[in-house]
Amino acid sequence: MSTANKIVMNQDTSNMGGESADKSNSQLRTERKQRLAASLRLFGKFGFDEGLAGHITVRDPEHSDHFWVNPLGRSFKQMRSSDLLLVSHTGEVVEGKGLLNGAAFTIHSRIHMAHPRVTAAAHAHSLYGKTWASLGRLLDPITQDACAFFEDHVLFDDFSGVVLDNSEGERIAAALGTNKAAILQNHGLLTVGESVDEAAWWFITMERSCQAQLIAEAAGKPLLIDAQCARQTRESVGSTLAGWFSFQPLYDVIVAEQPELLE
Repeated sequence: MSTANKIVMNQDTSNMGGESADKSNSQLRTERKQRLAASLRLFGKFGFDEGLAGHITVRDPEHSDHFWVNPLGRSFKQMRSSDLLLVSHTGEVVEGKGLLNGAAFTIHSRIHMAHPRVTAAAHAHSLYGKTWASLGRLLDPITQDACAFFEDHVLFDDFSGVVLDNSEGERIAAALGTNKAAILQNHGLLTVGESVDEAAWWFITMERSCQAQLIAEAAGKPLLIDAQCARQTRESVGSTLAGWFSFQPLYDVIVAEQPELLE
């Protein structure tokens, strides 16, 4: 284990990656919405937006059969906490103004319904993610960062157009299983987590891992990390805590740069 990992492991992590039981549902809701707005701003900053496509959701802390999502047609780059929609698993917009993205509801409602462990889910049509998805392959463990997804992501190879049918959302949720991510063939990337922070970080680093493998394969034949080492590395860089913690510097920077997102 590296010195950095030893330092993290030796710290009191009781308040890392989790939510305090002392906080009210109202406080937790505010925090989740602010983290969601920050994640969307980061996606915009990194160029993951593509027209109307892309969505991140987080389960409501009080009403577990409802989730918060970005409204259709509002730029990631301008998203505020107050812009978010609260949507039930039946598709009713309970709170907020704006249009509900049909694909966002179809995919995310089925994931949240099928997987109680999933607090948040992220999907966007990012350039390298959708490029890699066109190959119909899983990512290989060619870098330390890519090891976070070793034996922890799946390929959903049943593309049938824009996801507007609940049955396809159910198939995506079933294919995801207990994994942290899915490559939706000819479509893009999907990541989940126990927090918005975690789901957003997995998407960001998965997009970069797709970019790294595309560049490496264009230059030659990448050398794979052996399976045992990849699994050990995943335990360090691919844990829930690692996902949450890796997001914190990004959150701090985007809030400092664009504090209005918290409104």
